[in-house]
Amino acid sequence: MAEQAQSRIQESMTSLVNDLDKSFLRIIQRDMHRCAAECCDQKEPSVDQVHSCIERCSAPLHGAQSYVQNELQQFQERLQRCVLMCQDRVKDRVTANTSEAQVNVYKAEFEACAMSCVDDHIQLMPSTKRRIADTLAKNT
Repeated sequence: MAEQAQSRIQESMTSLVNDLDKSFLRIIQRDMHRCAAECCDQKEPSVDQVHSCIERCSAPLHGAQSYVQNELQQFQERLQRCVLMCQDRVKDRVTANTSEAQVNVYKAEFEACAMSCVDDHIQLMPSTKRRIADTLAKNT
């Protein structure tokens, strides 16, 4: 069950990243390469000036990639916190005298709680994607 949940969240994250890449990041990357090519076409500037020009061209892409990565990391941390809360709820109920049957019940409760976390976070992905896309659109 845990593998299925992990697979579902991974597929959703991959889809989100691919959509953002196709809609925004590739365009920014294309513009970066065109800008860098124009830097290299210039014959008068020094090597350092050309390198500085290329770095300026790459700044928007690096900024966008960092922003997306940070947002996805925060999303994953929220999911992890949710699963940890499920774990803590069960952990607080287990004692040295807990029977094997009760441990199995707690284990099932944990898995149900964790699956709920995954389901909730998968449902949050469209709004997360929209927020990221809005920010990328505004800054490009």
